[in-house]
Amino acid sequence: MSIKGSKTLGINGLGRIGKLSLWHHAGRKYFDNIVINIGRDVGKSFQDIIHYMERDSTYGRLDSFLHGYQAEPVITDVDEANSSLTVNGVKVKILRDHRNPKDIQWAEHDAGIVVDTTGQFLDPSLEANDAKGSIRGHIEAGAQKVIASAPFKLKEGVAMPDDAVTTVMGINDGDYDPVRHNIISNASCTTTCLSHMIKPLLDYFGIERILSASMATVHAATGSQQVLDRLPKTNAKDLRKNRSIMNNIILTTTGAAKALQLVIPEMATIGFIAESVRIPTATGSLIILVMNFQEDLNKKPIRREMINSIYEDAVKTNTNGYLMYTDQQNVSSDIIGTPRAAAVIEGHETHTRTGVIKINLENVRGIDKSVLDVIKDQVASIQVTQAVIYGWYDNEMASYVNMLGDRIVSIAESMH
Repeated sequence: MSIKGSKTLGINGLGRIGKLSLWHHAGRKYFDNIVINIGRDVGKSFQDIIHYMERDSTYGRLDSFLHGYQAEPVITDVDEANSSLTVNGVKVKILRDHRNPKDIQWAEHDAGIVVDTTGQFLDPSLEANDAKGSIRGHIEAGAQKVIASAPFKLKEGVAMPDDAVTTVMGINDGDYDPVRHNIISNASCTTTCLSHMIKPLLDYFGIERILSASMATVHAATGSQQVLDRLPKTNAKDLRKNRSIMNNIILTTTGAAKALQLVIPEMATIGFIAESVRIPTATGSLIILVMNFQEDLNKKPIRREMINSIYEDAVKTNTNGYLMYTDQQNVSSDIIGTPRAAAVIEGHETHTRTGVIKINLENVRGIDKSVLDVIKDQVASIQVTQAVIYGWYDNEMASYVNMLGDRIVSIAESMH
């Protein structure tokens, strides 16, 4: 079987996104075969890998996740000698020999499309033979398309290669060119939620009426954080990442604002600030989005009812399920497992406030001094409405991994 017609998916890494991607595709059954590269020995036996695969502290057991409380075990045909098994009817092969992408045997296993979930290889400008490994190494090893389950990280001043692109399903997935693009970033869970919160407002008001925007994500813990306080590594810059996530609210950073410009380029003209706060929950996160709009005195004032109606209409228009709206009062656990929802707008908590800001025209660029000389009052009064919108997202399985699955399948379809 040629790689071009392959129904084999390669997964590099078996951490949170890697394991949950296995769960997703074992249930979806688009791919006949899944090849998972771990790149090292795990535990004392092959059974320890299976033990990890079939259980999850957040989502429960794999069999119950797929088929409910009456489910039978879904992992069968275990062949330890060949490092293979069957998961819900899908054949799975485990590779443990290589960690550098260029050395993984994707061609040998007909894996034409690979998703890298390690978070280690995110610079598409690096050559395939880079000493520390490169996402391009997957191409050299036989894959035709590689999808990173995280935003790209380019060095300052380095341009995005022509064959690389960042997409979010339902926002700019059409930017992917099957002929041109071989390396694709699926952005992040936060960027995915944020873009689906902003796009309906941008489409309705236009970029010219958005004065500024900011967001804060109240984000569940991730695997990069510590269970208990730990001594920082050499040259560690952020000491808070070494503090216990179990009993702390931890301020950290997010690249959502930078990544947002890759999927919604118009936002590059807006002064956008993005912050992140980590909290002691396993999954289920929240974006608090603040948008400042200039009121148009010839149009209907911007109020919470208008904002909510924009989202309600967007849900009806875009039937892909990536955006949801609710008037219910939710808590974070309510959002866990919500299928394919990039963002669930909590309409009950939408708020708006309108005020007047005064601007000294002498400090406004582009106004000729001769014009200012004939204006009696050089202080302009502008009506501005600030809107606060809340958007929930399951940062692991439901929001991110399910949409990553859609991205993988859509790219696989373009390869046939």
